[in-house]
Amino acid sequence: MVERVVEVARRLAEEVLLPDAEAVDAADRVPGAHLAALDAAGITGLAARGPSLEVRVDVTAALAGGCLATAFVWLQHQGALGPVAAAPGPVSAFAPDLAAGRIRAGVVITAVHGPDPLRLSGPPAARRLNGSARWVSAWGLADVFRIAAVDEDGSVVTLLADVGPGMRAEPAGLVAANASGTVTLAFDDVPVAEERIIERVRPESWAAADAAGLAGNGALALGVAGRAAVALRSDALVSAVAAARGALLAADVAALPAARAACSALAVRAASALAVHDGGSGVLRGSRSDRLLREAHLLLGFGSRPAIRAALLDRLGA
Repeated sequence: MVERVVEVARRLAEEVLLPDAEAVDAADRVPGAHLAALDAAGITGLAARGPSLEVRVDVTAALAGGCLATAFVWLQHQGALGPVAAAPGPVSAFAPDLAAGRIRAGVVITAVHGPDPLRLSGPPAARRLNGSARWVSAWGLADVFRIAAVDEDGSVVTLLADVGPGMRAEPAGLVAANASGTVTLAFDDVPVAEERIIERVRPESWAAADAAGLAGNGALALGVAGRAAVALRSDALVSAVAAARGALLAADVAALPAARAACSALAVRAASALAVHDGGSGVLRGSRSDRLLREAHLLLGFGSRPAIRAALLDRLGA
């Protein structure tokens, strides 16, 4: 059953990811052994099996509570696998290899807004991508990227492109989870074959889907908060994590930004409490308190939107 994958993810987080968490925090790439363990357990292919929101949130939180960088890379892969598996065209042929981990994927979906979006141009037989995108993870690990770009008619096109010539990466230098390989990625006349098109939608449809899909990233903060709560053996914080999870799962589109903000704020609170508990040892670079506090800091901004930032600033009295 798909639901059993939550138990598997929690076991892997404890036995495989968490023991390496501090070492991965200091590394520049997620270890292949982590990804291979997710492959072998069937977790890499989760998105192809149509899991419920509850399963997606719980698996994401479990992995993030073990190793946030690995969870980042895994979540980006899911963001490519799900749409590819559901695509009606020939691009769906990539789904089996993506699900098995034989092909690794990331996503480039943040560059369709603003005055200078990532653009797709040219006739069907000679399409090209040009522009740049921030916050692209899995560079150095991904073989392909699911990319969203604005076409000449104004529609948002998603496609699957091979990593290769015409792509230039500049490392982002994150405060945490740097092993996720997060970069700013530039595209210079990158070719796109027509059979690699996943979907074409109007901008308003893309925006609506984006607003409705914010829960997954909030689960990363639940994972960090949950790890700190367990380390503290704090029943109060464990209960707070459960309540934030429930609110995230129950939120409709209008309530999602506040629910997301609550998860991020809770991660900061729980990690701060652990730092106080750990005392002097917690101020050492590479300690668990140091790592979790930086991860909580990162998740204040990762995958954010104006409404989430506004809700967080309100919580912080700003």
